[in-house]
Amino acid sequence: MGKLADTEITLKSMQSPAVIPARMAAIANALALKRVPAGAPMVEERTTFTVRIAHTEEDLWKAVHVRHAAYARHVPTLAERLKQPEAYDYDDASAVLLAESKLDGAPLGTMRVQTNRTGRLAIEQSVRLPEWLQDRRLAEATRLGISQGRTGRVVKMMLFKAFYHYCLAGHVDWMVIGAREPLDKQYAALLFENVFPGSGLVPLRHAGDIPHRILAFEIGTAEARWAEARHPLYDFFCCTFHPDIDVRDARRETRFPAPLAGAPGVLLA
Repeated sequence: MGKLADTEITLKSMQSPAVIPARMAAIANALALKRVPAGAPMVEERTTFTVRIAHTEEDLWKAVHVRHAAYARHVPTLAERLKQPEAYDYDDASAVLLAESKLDGAPLGTMRVQTNRTGRLAIEQSVRLPEWLQDRRLAEATRLGISQGRTGRVVKMMLFKAFYHYCLAGHVDWMVIGAREPLDKQYAALLFENVFPGSGLVPLRHAGDIPHRILAFEIGTAEARWAEARHPLYDFFCCTFHPDIDVRDARRETRFPAPLAGAPGVLLA
């Protein structure tokens, strides 16, 4: 697979003890799927920005700024409601991901991840999820916003990888999202499945009653399914260590019963 633009790619030995378990786990997974030759080093890929969880009020306002600007371009009617932080931003079961430029700290993108650890997902205000998603640990991604610029595609993929690894760390079973047309096709390409096949779009209350397609993605089988499909992003998600993604959460002990040690390609400790 060709590397994403605007990244600095290096092949390094595993020098940092803090990330050895994560890298070893990633290599073991890749070898098991016969996608990486035995003895091959883990690919380390750096970017011109970082992705982390917003911890301070200043962090949150950065996320709100880029969120509002993005929605103002694409969904202006909903953007009017997004000029301020929302209640879900402060919920203990939520984490606001923030992408920031290394050069000047400017916000480049954001996504909010909400789990159902303490209650129902926001999407469940509008739809009852099917039985196969009931009593499962779920995480919903909302309020995705990317600033304008040539790094936008890279930022979006790094935010999604951070979402994926946040779910790994929290032992989440399924990702659940609502996607507007034509964005739903992007998620289908990532092997998300239609939660209500044969049904139409569903208006979502927390998305301004705009019709969305409800999609879900099983975490536990992700690597095997991506490998079997020879997905072009398999290496990016499963065989590449991105030290610029950090989903460590100071409140993790209040959100999840235990972290998932050694998740590939992510800082957890």
